[in-house]
Amino acid sequence: MAITDTERMVGSVSGGCVEGAVSETALEVLRTGTPQLLTFGVADEEAWAVGLSCGGTIEVYVEPLPRGPEAPEFEAFRAALRDGRPVAMATRISGPDRVGSRLLVETSSGRNPAGTTAIPASLGTSPAPPAWTGSLGDATLDSRIALRAHERLTEGRSEIVEDASGRIFLEVHSPPPRLVIVGAVHIAVTLARLARELGFSVVVTDARGRFATPDRFPDVDDLILGWPHEVLPSLALDEFSHVVVITHDAKIDNPALLAALRSPAPYIGALGSRRTHARRVAALREAGATEADITRIHSPIGLDIGARTPQEIALATMAEIVAVRNGLTGPQA
Repeated sequence: MAITDTERMVGSVSGGCVEGAVSETALEVLRTGTPQLLTFGVADEEAWAVGLSCGGTIEVYVEPLPRGPEAPEFEAFRAALRDGRPVAMATRISGPDRVGSRLLVETSSGRNPAGTTAIPASLGTSPAPPAWTGSLGDATLDSRIALRAHERLTEGRSEIVEDASGRIFLEVHSPPPRLVIVGAVHIAVTLARLARELGFSVVVTDARGRFATPDRFPDVDDLILGWPHEVLPSLALDEFSHVVVITHDAKIDNPALLAALRSPAPYIGALGSRRTHARRVAALREAGATEADITRIHSPIGLDIGARTPQEIALATMAEIVAVRNGLTGPQA
């Protein structure tokens, strides 16, 4: 939630329960420049007063948001969000000193962004080692937290790290998830709409011009006419990309699957019955796919909700993608 000194408020931290109390504290923080950590519990008299009668505990860290050269980590944070790069902000929220100190952590591929510090090789190796801007006050702690933040960036999960020196909040921001749909078929129309509603950027690709038309897919981020096995490598599929292959045509689906399997995409799904998938697996093995590759393919596609219509199949598919993103598994169709 963002609050200005003119009391303009955007966003929410509790859905309405404690916003009034937090906004009052935010105005004080803006005046003093000193961050504060607020705690509201259901047993607290103040919690009832502000409306936290639903139970549980909420902690809210309130800090001033600086701009310009005096806050290089925030400027780097804004740039990463603007460019769609994964980034984590580590902030000390409690301890005997240096409350409010920050460490911005990004991943790099052999080259560190300007103004960042590379992690010492003695503390770990990675094909994409983290680099950071700012400091929590101790070089060893900075290295340790950078490694921890790098792990959380891979998982897309925020957390609080506690040790003898206090608590540090690792706030992870991942790029928007992307759904790449191979096959501009009937199912894809609903699937693209559902994905957009859930915050995914959506790419639809098909080699058949009569299917891949703007009037059928008016709201997708990119509609690409071309052979999917040639298109997919150009999309730089990453750990935030999800691929659904649904043309039900082996000469399109199988090369597209092989291209997707060369990427780190966490979800690769293929439409078809178990019998169809068995034939597909044999063809993929013949083309060089390994057993590890085969196990990455979700087929029959989607969670088992008894789907029959194209719309229901799209819903089951999107449900499975969300489950995978959340680290869950469920019965397949």
